[in-house]
Amino acid sequence: MISRYGWAGLLALALLGCGGERENRATAEPPPRTEGQRGRIVFLGTSLTAGLGVDPSSAYPALIQQKLDSAGLPYVAVNAGVSGETSAGALRRVDWVLREPAAVLVVETGANDGLRGLDPDTLRANIQALIDEANRQDPKPRIVLVGMRALPNYGLGYARRFREVYPALAKENGLALVPFLLEDVAGRQGLNQADMIHPTAAGHRIMAETVWRVLEPVLSGAG
Repeated sequence: MISRYGWAGLLALALLGCGGERENRATAEPPPRTEGQRGRIVFLGTSLTAGLGVDPSSAYPALIQQKLDSAGLPYVAVNAGVSGETSAGALRRVDWVLREPAAVLVVETGANDGLRGLDPDTLRANIQALIDEANRQDPKPRIVLVGMRALPNYGLGYARRFREVYPALAKENGLALVPFLLEDVAGRQGLNQADMIHPTAAGHRIMAETVWRVLEPVLSGAG
């Protein structure tokens, strides 16, 4: 049985190996336009958001759409995840992703930065610049920040500094925070594909619940 953080070594091989070229091609098509009067909830993220290895309808943003529809909330979930993307790549893409106004921007980034041992101060600066860019939009979206955890092989100090980036940014910018996207999923057999990295459809269902607990109050005005 792989331990709670035993996923990290395999994660370093797979996420780094499955995305660099796709990141460069990410702007080939614009995000889809909103139908009618529904506001857009844009999920900006890595392969964890894109749903690598599962049917698009099983990726957690699609499951969030089901929750929106069930709750009668007038929003459309837009999956803007790209495998292999770093925080620098997300920063480069945010203007393009927000070419169509968004009511909410869900930011999931950092997993690939951690795999590459990026200094947490640089990660923080990239995400802050992304937040600043989103806040310059008119109208500006509400932002939900999704936390990620770092690799144990870079040491406990690195892991702690990396982990602390997300709550610090959320506090400084007044953002809603999902503490850890892979809570109750990372390293668990049956919730991850054969690589023990990318979640299965069952894993995505748990991720959707994790994100929804934070997103729903934002949409209802309570968060």
